[in-house]
Amino acid sequence: MKPIAIDPQLFVGNRERLRGLLPPKSVVVVNANDILPTNADGSLPHVQNADLFYLTGILQEESILVLAPDAYEEKHREILFVREPNELALIWEGHKLSKAEATGISGIRTVKWLAEFPTVFRSLMCEAEQVWLNTNEHARAADEVETRELRFLRACQRQYPLHQYRRLARLVAALRVVKQPQELELLRTACQITGLGFRRLLKFVKPGVNECEVEAELAHEFLRHKGGFAYNPIIATGANNCVLHYNVNDQVCEAGQLLLLDVASAYGQYNADLTRTIPVSGRFTPRQRQVYDAVLRIFRGVVEQMRPGKTTRDLRQLTERLAERELIELGVLKAEEVARQDPDAPLLRKYFMHGVAHPLGLDVHDVGAPAAPIAPGWVLTCEPALYLREEGFGVRLENDILVTESAPIDLMVDIPIEADEIEALMAS
Repeated sequence: MKPIAIDPQLFVGNRERLRGLLPPKSVVVVNANDILPTNADGSLPHVQNADLFYLTGILQEESILVLAPDAYEEKHREILFVREPNELALIWEGHKLSKAEATGISGIRTVKWLAEFPTVFRSLMCEAEQVWLNTNEHARAADEVETRELRFLRACQRQYPLHQYRRLARLVAALRVVKQPQELELLRTACQITGLGFRRLLKFVKPGVNECEVEAELAHEFLRHKGGFAYNPIIATGANNCVLHYNVNDQVCEAGQLLLLDVASAYGQYNADLTRTIPVSGRFTPRQRQVYDAVLRIFRGVVEQMRPGKTTRDLRQLTERLAERELIELGVLKAEEVARQDPDAPLLRKYFMHGVAHPLGLDVHDVGAPAAPIAPGWVLTCEPALYLREEGFGVRLENDILVTESAPIDLMVDIPIEADEIEALMAS
């Protein structure tokens, strides 16, 4: 996705909220993500550390944020370190931030070049008692590649072994899960771009179209609005509907099949998350329509309960109860078998086996403690599904929901979801 100008007061406020959680004599360090290599002399596009972006708005590699609210030198209480621009980098990599530009983006007045970091950091460590360092504490993270954060953590502990080290991730996660008004506007824009892409597809999909062509249409629509895929797109026709993370996207869409689309745009680093299931031929078969309407009823039942005080586990349990009832009505499960089932291995999990809600924001599966009660300002997905492998298709629906003090707000309410509306738009 393309860089978007964001009011630096968002990042100023985020840092202020973090400082309010720190005990006296604390120092905080957050590093940028590495640029990851591929093969030969290749590398992947840079993906910024979401916590560093949340606190600074800086997308440039090798950047470091240091917060030391009680530092003796007032100008050292908030420092951003960035690469010093040079002629060689300008020729080969392009423009790098000046100090003034870094201040304009982040709202941080003291900006220094990276070469100054060791000296300044040592002086701050001599004053500090608690050191807050960052790691990826997402429950589903795979830490197979050592990050810049982990390298810094180990080096810091070797050089300063007698300090008290604390976990920054849990503090930042508690802040990030509650969205500020500016963040909600960025998420709304990501949802709007996603909706444009979906409506484009409703006029494009027909028998004979390849999944990769569908992906190309989405890429065109997202990029022209300064968005980009929020995650690897899942464009799954026929039996591929039932593969949860299918992303080969190379099969021909055939008449009579369903096309499952788990695709969304990001905007300004904030990610939408959408799933729709549409008929390749433009009309659902009677059985497909039965299952589609069943999933839509589950979806509406769960959205209504996305309120403060609930947990994502509560929502999952509600979804399973609703799905079990719908599966009985569809004739997939028998009521007497359900009555005798092992409660630790309910029969419905053959047809619905994943979660129904996760936080959404700077990451698609955003940070937030799984057991924490949902609170106003959270943005959660709602994604129930039924996968009928024996019948050769599955249906999943997903929108992004803002939790408020009162009723939940569907951020994708303008994106078609009713079967009749989808059929009508495809026919047009």
